[in-house]
Amino acid sequence: MNSLSSVQKTASLVLKTIVTLSAVVGTFLSYLAGQRAFMGGSRVFMYFTIQSNIAIAIICAIGCGLLLKNAGIGKAWYIIKFVGTVSITLTGVVFCFVLAPTLGADAWNIQNTLTHVVVPIAAVADFFVTSTVLKIEKVNVFFVTIPPLLYAIYAGIGYVKGWQFGEGVTYPYFFLNWGSEAGAFGFSKELPFMGCVWWILILLLFLILVGFGYLAIADGIGRRRQKTNNRVR
Repeated sequence: MNSLSSVQKTASLVLKTIVTLSAVVGTFLSYLAGQRAFMGGSRVFMYFTIQSNIAIAIICAIGCGLLLKNAGIGKAWYIIKFVGTVSITLTGVVFCFVLAPTLGADAWNIQNTLTHVVVPIAAVADFFVTSTVLKIEKVNVFFVTIPPLLYAIYAGIGYVKGWQFGEGVTYPYFFLNWGSEAGAFGFSKELPFMGCVWWILILLLFLILVGFGYLAIADGIGRRRQKTNNRVR
């Protein structure tokens, strides 16, 4: 098993710190935004954005501790980090390319920028910095579908029970609005354009493709590093 070089370790500690602090500050500012704001007030914790930010912040904070202690890190930990990284990637991509266009100028406030842009970018960068330590088998890619599937179930239960994700809104995101014109399997000329099931399937496919892509990039980085080490020797 390879170990992190001093440069990689320093870079990882910096990136993990950025992830943790940005997630904490972004979540806190979202909470302060108030109940009427999109993802504001105590309802902020009902959204996948904040849940995935909290998860990756915890993963990175623990990772910092392990690095500082020079503790051995097992395979399971790297798989958890991989899953958390893909989940936060989904958070960033969906917000930037699906949600932000529907929210207008108000979308790009500081809390949204931190939780949807800074945290995902830093988390992905950190994954590639540490990805040469242990090879993750491609079969583990399918674990990346677990967090969003669990959230879809959670949001579906919330919709049925009438939970308030916002003022008078019983769903967290427009593509999880089971009561829209498109419903579960239909299509419409306006948002959400297609039913929730189609959105979920597309997002799951996206996650799987991202997972395979990340592992391919990580493998390439690992091979390049190995060749460099062999030349030095």
